[in-house]
Amino acid sequence: MSSPHDFDFFHGDWKVVNRRRTDFLDPDSGWEEFPATSRCWPLFDGGANVDEIDMPHLGAKGATLRLFDRETEQWSLNWAASRSGKLYPPVIGRFEGGRGEFYGDDRYDGKDVRVRFVWADVSAAGARWEQAFSVDGGETWVTNWTMDFSRPSGTPGH
Repeated sequence: MSSPHDFDFFHGDWKVVNRRRTDFLDPDSGWEEFPATSRCWPLFDGGANVDEIDMPHLGAKGATLRLFDRETEQWSLNWAASRSGKLYPPVIGRFEGGRGEFYGDDRYDGKDVRVRFVWADVSAAGARWEQAFSVDGGETWVTNWTMDFSRPSGTPGH
């Protein structure tokens, strides 16, 4: 079951290796890879957190506000982008067996898309995040962005 402490592992500083498709909807498009740094702060005694990721390669930053709904025992993940100043629709879900899956609806390149975020391989020293889009209501998915998080040298995990 999910709890208000599911994202406690994520508090602190991270090095990030990003891989993203050159076309988010084309499963045959190429990948680009670039580094980033991220920092996450807890709020509400663990029931919420916020992180900021700095991606100099893209000339952009992003922020995520994560909120745990104690009634539904689900998280909402709310992403904002510095270049657009836009807050995107949330993805909602939970952790089960050490893996978090979160789903929502959005638009990309003029098309309605189902969005999936997955958090996996979670530990105090690392984690993997991936994003996938579906244009057929979740029948098929194109994984279009992954982030591999690791602690900078000498930085303790939480």
